[in-house]
Amino acid sequence: MRETMPQTPIFSSMLGSSCSGQVQPDMGERCVDPVYQDGNLVSGSLEALIERLVPTMDYYPDRTYIFTFLLSSRVFIHPHELLAKVGQICIKQKQQLEVGTEVEKAKLKSFAAKIIQLLKEWTETFPYDFQDEKSMKELKEIAHRITQCDEENGTVKKIISQMTQNLLMALSARSQYQEIREKFRQPVTDKGTILKTKPQSTQKDILSVCCDPLILAQQLTYIELERVSNIYPEDLMQIVSHMDSLDNHKCRSDVTKTYNLEAYDNWFNCLSMLVATEICRVVKKKQRTRMVEFFIDVARECFNIGNFNSMMAIISGMNLSPVARLKKTWSKVKTAKFDVLEHHMDPSSNFCNYRTALQGAAQRSQGAHSSREKIVIPVFNLFIKDIYFLHKIHTNRLPNGQINFKKFWEISRQIHDFLTWKQVECPFEKDKKIQTYLLTAPIYSEEALFIASFESEGPENHMEKDSWKTLRTTLLNRA
Repeated sequence: MRETMPQTPIFSSMLGSSCSGQVQPDMGERCVDPVYQDGNLVSGSLEALIERLVPTMDYYPDRTYIFTFLLSSRVFIHPHELLAKVGQICIKQKQQLEVGTEVEKAKLKSFAAKIIQLLKEWTETFPYDFQDEKSMKELKEIAHRITQCDEENGTVKKIISQMTQNLLMALSARSQYQEIREKFRQPVTDKGTILKTKPQSTQKDILSVCCDPLILAQQLTYIELERVSNIYPEDLMQIVSHMDSLDNHKCRSDVTKTYNLEAYDNWFNCLSMLVATEICRVVKKKQRTRMVEFFIDVARECFNIGNFNSMMAIISGMNLSPVARLKKTWSKVKTAKFDVLEHHMDPSSNFCNYRTALQGAAQRSQGAHSSREKIVIPVFNLFIKDIYFLHKIHTNRLPNGQINFKKFWEISRQIHDFLTWKQVECPFEKDKKIQTYLLTAPIYSEEALFIASFESEGPENHMEKDSWKTLRTTLLNRA
């Protein structure tokens, strides 16, 4: 089950703009400390930012603000504590409206509807905030108070009931995913598997499963989108909340660790090692050359699709030392296409070429009419590094103690882009045979890759000869 995220149009204007045509709260009456620049909220105390989150009779917060504040608030306060504060503000607002006249009753219903909308957005976008009993207790208490605003026809009660049911379903779906998530694939180190004791004809390779680069690129994209769909905004925010030392809040010690980021990063590493394994274990140079050219074509098709993560993983695998040292093989490879791919992934100027290509894919996605054109899968470890970099160069709090909300606007924008891309439905049919091979085929450890590489093309200098001798002896003597 995928979460409902804010849609792209809410971020079409400058992120952090006042309220996109909505009525601004009277901050003079509510909280005076938020600081604005050119109509954009840039800082404020935690209390003032919470005040800005809660609707009033005449105000509902902009969805960009709701998303950004709920995303960043976990750095400073535990979700159940935030819910408690929201509940307290709701009580005050409700008490001001409980006069008894028909007009006041109508205002009370309107206020209740806005609170429900806020809770609905919260539970849909960040369901994992309600995983513990404390958060659920606070949610139920707020819901109970709001239900009292419309006891006559029970409409509010029905909406809250449906909201709660959807929340429980989302939590259940995520829990099931964590329970059945794939175990990290362990590299093969068995000497009989690595040292080529079996005839080459009996070895199954990727080309025997799929010899069409486009189809393999499509299946890789299917796997990518499936894994990306299980990454949540709060997972990404852990990059900030777990590494922060300025606001060492007690809530961090009891945050349930998620493995989604690690699992996705592991997939990248496994794909890189699989590419290297498939190349290094081929005995005949002609077939090995064909394998190299095949993966170059697969990487190019990934680039055309917009699957930059798989493309980078393939290039990384081909640049590993055991593969790169196969000079006789590379001398037979038509490298023009590979040179183009490496140009796109050139790390110079903070991967400027890649970022230009990513921007082009993002623009294509925004104007796309089909799922195929909407696909954007960024290089995940670079995406993570960008968020981490933003976190490190900007402080969470300003010298006056206020929260540096300008920082969180930018982090939120980047995370929102990622969440928009992850919602794309994969337009390619699943090929179980190909995916089973990609996800379960044996991969070699680094030392095993070197051994296979040396067996394919012998050592060329004294250093390689010493390494080859040491590795082979170590592996053969291993119990």
